[in-house]
Amino acid sequence: MKFLFKLVKNLFLFIVVLGAILVLIIYATDNQYIFRGVQLTYLKGHKTANIDDRQDFDTRIIENGTVQEWKESKWYNSIPLTDTLLTELEAYQSAGFLIIKDGEILNENYFNGYSDTSLTNSFSVSKTMVTLLLGKAIEEGYISGLDQSIVDFLPEYEDDSLARLCTVGDLSAMTAGYDWSENYYLPLNPTAKAYYGRDITEQMLSRKFIHNSGEEFNYLSGVTQLLGIVITRATKKPLSFYLSEKFWKPLGMRTPAYWALDNPDGMEKAYCCVHSNARDFAKLGQLILQDGKWKGDQLIDSGFVALMKSPNTAAFSPNEQPIYGYSLWLDYQHSTPFYSLIGHLGQYIAVVPCHNMVVVRVGRTRDRRHTKMGALPGNDLYYYVDEAVKMIESLPKEENPLEHEFKPDVES
Repeated sequence: MKFLFKLVKNLFLFIVVLGAILVLIIYATDNQYIFRGVQLTYLKGHKTANIDDRQDFDTRIIENGTVQEWKESKWYNSIPLTDTLLTELEAYQSAGFLIIKDGEILNENYFNGYSDTSLTNSFSVSKTMVTLLLGKAIEEGYISGLDQSIVDFLPEYEDDSLARLCTVGDLSAMTAGYDWSENYYLPLNPTAKAYYGRDITEQMLSRKFIHNSGEEFNYLSGVTQLLGIVITRATKKPLSFYLSEKFWKPLGMRTPAYWALDNPDGMEKAYCCVHSNARDFAKLGQLILQDGKWKGDQLIDSGFVALMKSPNTAAFSPNEQPIYGYSLWLDYQHSTPFYSLIGHLGQYIAVVPCHNMVVVRVGRTRDRRHTKMGALPGNDLYYYVDEAVKMIESLPKEENPLEHEFKPDVES
C-alpha cells in the first residue's frame, strides 16, 4: 500500500514538473497564445475557431450609413430548395443561405436559430475585402500600383533581398515567397498565433521571405495580413474605417459590421474575421459582379475588378488549372463558370455571371467528403452553386434569360 501511494505521489510530481517545464517552454518561445487558444476552442467544445466568436475578441466597428434594403423578387421564396441542397444545408449546420438573381433576393433561408440580422464570422472572405481596399488605395494615389515594392511601406524588410522583390500585387495574388504554414487546427502554428495572439504586426514583420515572389501560387493568410499593414500605413487609416468609408456606407449595408483585432487598440486581423450578415455579404458579390458599380456610382475602378476576376495564369504550371486571381477563387472550367469568396468552415459568396446570380452560404462547418466536384477547395461550394442554378432554371423562361455568353473579363 505504501509502495502504491509512493508511486502515485511520484507520478503526480512528475506530471506537475513536466507541466511546469512545458509552460516555461511556451513562454520562452513566445507561444503563450496557446493558452488563449485552448480556452476559446477546446474548452468550449470546438476544434477550431467558430462563426460566433466575436465576443471572444476585441473588435473595431465598421460603420454603416443610410440603409439600402435589397428588393425581393416577385418569386421570393416561391421556388423550393432542391432536396440535395436542403440536405446539404442541414447536414453541415448552415446558418444562412441566400440567392440573389438579377439584383433581387430570389431565395432566403436561415437555420439553427440564425436570422437575416445574425452576425457571423466571414473568416477568409475578408481577404477579398482587403484587396478591394487595395484597389481603392491605388485609385486614390496612396499606393502607386500593384507593382510597387512592399518595402516602400514595410522598411523592416529593407535588408531582406527576397522581400525587396515582393510587390503589393504579390500579396493579393498569393504569390509572395513568405515563410508561413497555413493550418487552422494545429495549436502550434503561425495561423493559430495570428488568431489568438496579441501583436499581429510584430508577428508578421518578424517572419522572413524564403522564395522568389511572383512565381508560384501559395495560399497564405500571413501575406494578406502584410497587405493589411501596407494599406493601413499607406492610407494612415485603420482598415475598418477605410472599409466603412469606401464600401460599407456607399453599399447601404443594413447593419454595422465588426472586425476582430489583436488587442483593444491594435490591428485588424486582415486575413479574416469581419462579422456581418448574409444580406450584407451578398452586396460584396453583387458589387464585383457589377464591375465595381453600385446604383450608378463607380465605387471602385472597373479595370481593377476585372483584374481581380482574371486567372493569374503565370502563377500556375501549364498543366494546372489557374484557380485564383487577386483574392478571388475562380473555376471558369466548371459547367456553370463562377468565381467565389471563400472562408473557413464554408463561408461562401459565389458569383455566377452567366445567370446574373450571387449565392451566399454561411455556417458552422462544411462538407469535407473527398468527392472531387471541381478545382476549388470545398466540395459543398459546388453543391450550393449547382443546386442554385437548378432552382433558377425552374423559373419561367422569360424570367431566366441567360444574361450573356460567359467569358473571363480580361483575357490572360
